[in-house]
Amino acid sequence: MKNIQIDDSLGVPKYRQIINSIYQAIQNGNLKHGDKIPSLNQICAEFELSRDTVMVAFNELKAKGVISSIPGKGYYINSTEINVDERIFVLFDELNAFKEDLYTSFLNSLDIKSSVDIYFHHFNFQLFKDLIAESAGKYTSYVIMPATFDNTLDILSVLPQEKVYILDRKKEDLFGYPLVYQDFEDDVYSALKSGDELLKKYKKLTMVFPGGKEPEGRMTGFQKYCKEKNIEFEVLRSLIGREIQEGEAYFVPSDRNLVRLVKMANEKNFRLGDNFGIVSFNDTMLKEVVAGGITTISTDFELMGKTLAEMIIEKGKDQVRNPSKLIRRNSL
Repeated sequence: MKNIQIDDSLGVPKYRQIINSIYQAIQNGNLKHGDKIPSLNQICAEFELSRDTVMVAFNELKAKGVISSIPGKGYYINSTEINVDERIFVLFDELNAFKEDLYTSFLNSLDIKSSVDIYFHHFNFQLFKDLIAESAGKYTSYVIMPATFDNTLDILSVLPQEKVYILDRKKEDLFGYPLVYQDFEDDVYSALKSGDELLKKYKKLTMVFPGGKEPEGRMTGFQKYCKEKNIEFEVLRSLIGREIQEGEAYFVPSDRNLVRLVKMANEKNFRLGDNFGIVSFNDTMLKEVVAGGITTISTDFELMGKTLAEMIIEKGKDQVRNPSKLIRRNSL
């Protein structure tokens, strides 16, 4: 395909190869201002890539002002200024809807002369360790999301400490690093307190907490609130074999369990927000419309991305707690 080159043998992420191809074509004069580039569907079909992979590339190019889109017509070269002053390594645990909002906000808030390479460790400790080791010395800034991993100080020691930024979870051994984080325990506790009048109508509160990659703080914040208010509560690992009842409200970190609960409530003709409640975590646009609107406890992911970008630009060293709140909708 003209202007786009993908080499499976390279150790470079496919989305980065798309970006580099566009940059190379601009530098070679093969793409000029106003030229149309191959469509998302064309690139997916030609190189057997997922839409997410191509969208990550297009989103970064749009954030830098290199390309722009015209609805119904496609993507065009908007700027041929591609000099890069800042190269940023970003290591996320996984890509999902709300982390895409965070990442897009981060890109949009950066200076146009910044280049970002994003990787995912998928909660695989060896992969986490290898990606950090391989990145050492190649970037001007490093954004690390340790997720469930503890005791990672030795792993991060291969990177210059003044260039490392920790994202999402506060880790005791990484107290010396700048950080943008969620306080999962207090976020849940405070959100539930703010919804006291909504929760009073339910005779029992249940959290479906599968563990694993989910932050334990959410469960402890939930338990703290229920004990303090003397409310009957339960923590389940799974919905398998569960018979839901009227007068219950369920709290579900997993979107898969959210869908199961909505279907179970529909089968019993329960009225969400009336005789049966559901609260999800991590807000997305889809939750605004599913089942008439799903109540969520969520941090502001767009603000998190913006704060992180500003911290890198200004070489900030603070530890910033990102705000969270109860977003009230029909399901509670």
